[in-house]
Amino acid sequence: VQEVTTAKSHKILAVNTLAFTVCFAAWMLNGVLVTFLATNQVYDWGFVEIGWLMGIPILTGSIFRLPAGMLTDKFGGKPVYGSLLFLCAVPMFLLSYADNFLFFALCSFGFGLAGVSFSIGIAFSSVWYPKERQGTALGIFGAGTAGAALTTLFAPTLLNTFTDNGTNLEGWRSLPVVYAVGLAVTGALFFIFTENKKPTSSNKTMLEMLQPLKNIRVWRFGFYYFLVFGCFVSFSQWLVPYFINVYYLPLVTAGIFAALFSFPSGIIRALGGWWSDIWGARKVMYWVLGSSVLISVML
Repeated sequence: VQEVTTAKSHKILAVNTLAFTVCFAAWMLNGVLVTFLATNQVYDWGFVEIGWLMGIPILTGSIFRLPAGMLTDKFGGKPVYGSLLFLCAVPMFLLSYADNFLFFALCSFGFGLAGVSFSIGIAFSSVWYPKERQGTALGIFGAGTAGAALTTLFAPTLLNTFTDNGTNLEGWRSLPVVYAVGLAVTGALFFIFTENKKPTSSNKTMLEMLQPLKNIRVWRFGFYYFLVFGCFVSFSQWLVPYFINVYYLPLVTAGIFAALFSFPSGIIRALGGWWSDIWGARKVMYWVLGSSVLISVML
């Protein structure tokens, strides 16, 4: 942990947040793309196949967060994050050649690794800020979840453009290429503009890094995170097909409505981090969890 905040701290945080935004946008791609392909009957996928294709990237990004975080603690954020961006660009590009469910699922599994960017970015951002400023810094970094809004807002329009408003449906294959280029360019920028810094725990063995799992509080807060962030990701993925199937909205309009949900949710994270620095993370977490339950019941 750095004892004072410097200009370099802010630069690292800015690049971290940019990378997380791009990764999160890529992570959420199937919510729009699979809906487009199914709605236009490009592929004869049923509800089960659609559910799998939307869920696979989320599952990948979730289960690999722990090892990604451990690698960041061991080697620092620059090599791990930069490599991740280039790694995810490969299956994202290959997605443009998918012609069956299995190929699509395997590519989705690959680019789903973009979801581990959260654990990498959190660890890498933390080492550049003193403890009393970490809440605000991590809140700003967490605003990168607004990448979900970027996908739901712009991907439908891009699909319409690439397919000539549905007259050339094979044009959808250009969209994964755009995302792959975005990931690769961001990876290059990350290597150029960041400086590596390892936490003090970098000399620990992998087994020693797993010791926090013995603390019940880790599991309890993990459960809270599962509820709060899990619901956010679920809604970000499913709101587009929900608006289309229930309210018969066109894809672009459904994307705009979905963005109205995910964009404010991402931006308000910075405010949540600031509140955590003032009142403590526990109070803010309980307040958010209680409010979410109440509003969900009202909905």
